[in-house]
Amino acid sequence: MAHALARPLKPLRVAVVGAGWAGIAAAVHARLAGHCVQVFEMAPQPGGRARSVRAGGLTLDNGQHILIGAYTATLELMRMVGADPRALLQRLPLALQYPDGQGLRLPGGAPMPAFARAVLSRQGWGWSARWSLLARAARWALGGFHAAPTLSVAQLCAGLPPIVQRQLVEPLCVAALNTPAAQASAEVFLRVMRDALLGGPGSSDLLLPKAALDALLPEPATDWFSAHGVRLLTGTRVAQLQRGAAGWRVDGSGFDAVVLACSAAEAARLCSAVAPDWAGCAAALHYEPIVTVYLSSPGVRLPLPMLALEASDDAPAQFVFDLGALGRAEGVLAFVISGASAWVDRGLQATAEATLAQARQALGAERWRVPPSLLHVGAEKRATFRCTPALRRPPRDIAPGLLAAGDYVAGPYPATLEGAVRSGREAAAAVSRLAAAG
Repeated sequence: MAHALARPLKPLRVAVVGAGWAGIAAAVHARLAGHCVQVFEMAPQPGGRARSVRAGGLTLDNGQHILIGAYTATLELMRMVGADPRALLQRLPLALQYPDGQGLRLPGGAPMPAFARAVLSRQGWGWSARWSLLARAARWALGGFHAAPTLSVAQLCAGLPPIVQRQLVEPLCVAALNTPAAQASAEVFLRVMRDALLGGPGSSDLLLPKAALDALLPEPATDWFSAHGVRLLTGTRVAQLQRGAAGWRVDGSGFDAVVLACSAAEAARLCSAVAPDWAGCAAALHYEPIVTVYLSSPGVRLPLPMLALEASDDAPAQFVFDLGALGRAEGVLAFVISGASAWVDRGLQATAEATLAQARQALGAERWRVPPSLLHVGAEKRATFRCTPALRRPPRDIAPGLLAAGDYVAGPYPATLEGAVRSGREAAAAVSRLAAAG
C-alpha cells in the first residue's frame, strides 16, 4: 500500500529515540506527515523487545509474540512499510486447546456469539461451569467491559469454578497482560476482552508469525526508512537530552520535537533533569520477565500451531508453539513462560530442565520420535511492565515538544505490540499538532 508524504505548513526536525515497534510507528507516521525524522537506536538492529536472535544455526525470536485480529494499528503499520500480514501471519480462530484435545475453540462468525457457542460445546467442563462463565461474560458485556481500577482479575473472576479459572482465565490473563491473575488489572484485562469480542468478525482471531519477528516489521521498516529519507543510527545510545533555545538538543544536535520511544528506564534517565516528576513515574514501574525455551525433536508435530499447557510449581510453560507447523523450523517447539519471575529466580538452567520434563509429560511419550533436547533458552527480564490494578503509568506528554511512546505509556492497553504501535502513532500525531500550532 503506497502512502504519499504530506507537505505540512511547517515541517519539523524530529528525533525519535528508540527503534522498537513504538519508535518505528512514530518515525513512519511522522515522516508520512512530512517531517524530517532521525532515529537513534542503541542496539545493533531495530526491533526492541520484539526481535529475532540466532541460535543453533536457526533464526529464532527473543519471545513468541501473539497478535490478534483486533490489532488494527499494527497490521496497518506492517502494510505501510511493505510487509504483507497475509503472507507473514497465520490467521486461526481463537483456540485454547490442550494436548488432550480439550479446550475452548471459537467457530467462525461474530466473536461474541462464537464465544458463547464455544463455551457451550466445551468438553471437560460440566454444565454448571459453562453456564457460570457465560453468565459472568454477559454481565461484563452489559457493563461495557468496565471494571473498577482497583480490582484484580482474580477478584473479577471470584466465584467462577476453579477449572474455568485454571484453564481459561489464568492463561488468557498471563498471555495478554504477562501478569498473574492475582496481581493483574481487571480494568485492562476487560479492555482486551472487549476489543477481541466486540471488534467485529475476525477481531478475536489469533495471528501467529510465520516468519521471524525481524521480517514482520523491523527489516521492512529499515528499508522503508532508507527509501523515504529517515536517517537511522544504530549502535547509538543517546547520552544527553537538553532544552534548546527553540526546541531540544539530542547529544548536541538541534530538533524541534523529540519522541522518547526507548525503554521506560532509558527515558527516565534522559528526562531526570528536564522532567523529574515524569522520570520518577517512569522509573517506578515494575516488570515481569518472559522466558522462552526452544526444544528440538526431529519429526515432532503438534495438532495445532499453538497449544495451551497447564502450568504449576513444577511445570513452567503456559503455551507451546510448533515452529514447523508455522512453516519456520521443522522439529522445533517454543515453550513460553509468562509472568516468569519465580522461574528466573530459580535460574535458566533449572527452568529449561523443568520445561523439558513438562514437555515429555504434557505432550505424551508417543509424540516424540526422537527424545527432545534443549536448543536455546532466553529470558527477556524486562519483557513488560507489571500490569497491576490502579497502576500509575507515565503520560505521553512530558514537556512542550517532548513526548513519550511505548507500551508502558498511559493508555487502555497492556504491554503489547498493539499498545506500542498505537502509542508511537499518537506521539507522531502530537508532533503534527505542534507543527500546526507553531
